[in-house]
Amino acid sequence: MSQTTMTADVIVIGAGIAGASVAANLSESCTVLLAEMESQPGYHTTGRSAAVFAPSYGPEGVRALTRASRGFYDAPPEGFCDAPLLTPREILMIAREDQAAALDALIETASRDTAVERLDAAGLQDHQPLLRAGYANAGMLDRGGQDIDVAALHQGYLRQFKSRGGTLLRDAEVISLQHDATGWSVDTKAGTLKAPVVVNAAGAWADQIGALAEAEAIGLKPKRRTAMMVQEPAGFTRRDAPITIDIEEQFYLKPDAGRLLLSPADETPSDPCDAQPDEMDVAICADRIMKAFDLDIRRIETKWAGLRSFVADKEPVIGFSTTAQGFFWMAGQGGYGIQTAPAAGRLASALVQGKPVPSDLIDHGFDQARVSPERKGLVA
Repeated sequence: MSQTTMTADVIVIGAGIAGASVAANLSESCTVLLAEMESQPGYHTTGRSAAVFAPSYGPEGVRALTRASRGFYDAPPEGFCDAPLLTPREILMIAREDQAAALDALIETASRDTAVERLDAAGLQDHQPLLRAGYANAGMLDRGGQDIDVAALHQGYLRQFKSRGGTLLRDAEVISLQHDATGWSVDTKAGTLKAPVVVNAAGAWADQIGALAEAEAIGLKPKRRTAMMVQEPAGFTRRDAPITIDIEEQFYLKPDAGRLLLSPADETPSDPCDAQPDEMDVAICADRIMKAFDLDIRRIETKWAGLRSFVADKEPVIGFSTTAQGFFWMAGQGGYGIQTAPAAGRLASALVQGKPVPSDLIDHGFDQARVSPERKGLVA
């Protein structure tokens, strides 16, 4: 291991979207070291996301952070990206007759945050011509959805971080953390890092990093999600068709540049790892999709898997540890980390520096208690 020692105001562990966004915000007024275990930031989760900006998606705290992120997506800082971060993509939730209660509940909840429309079977067919006739009899259309350019968002934050003087350390897997009167000392494969504050944005590895710091356990559970690409059917012209999701999240389908992105929306418990697709999950995905859509899947072009990490209530965990001084949690974003990144990054930056919650987040209904490490029900 290198004997290099570097010091800063803050060390951020993990350079996925969570770490990159908080590091970029912090670097405006702090010296920041961003430690990434891989040679490529975002390799495990951020780089494998099919993110859609969905204001109606997720628990209450997530939805508030999503609403508060919209302004950034619509008008990112000058030089942050070369093209729009969002492009329109309607979200269609479909329900069979036996799923009517789940549909009613979702419409009631989602309508509090965004304009949604109930569709009958004919309406479903108008918006999603691939849907197999007779499969679903009702659905919810959310016109507020958008595709997110994940790579542009992530790279924008990393460029912003660098332009503000931040230092990104690649291949810097954390080996140990120690705290004393001078602050934190973090031993990594790239050297030793020292700072008064450590931000734990390590994704699926966040609970392991927390254990090294002797912080409280937050009950983080990484879960594998599988995805695959197939060729769109001959004659298909509706590349603007909505992402179509089973009301109970048993699958989804999204047109993607001449192909169809498919997933069984699985949440298989997993140890932190370089997740790979399981052949059974791939087969389940194909079966579910062919039952719901007029498709005959004979060839899968590509397949992959990523890890989404949740705590018990599926809200993120953002705030200082109650047991490890100067150790800050930025974890548990699950499948919502990208759509909430602009607001969550600003929130974490403010809290790390001892500042109040940004007022615009409060204006959007955000309640800090929902993401606090001190909240009840954090661990199942």
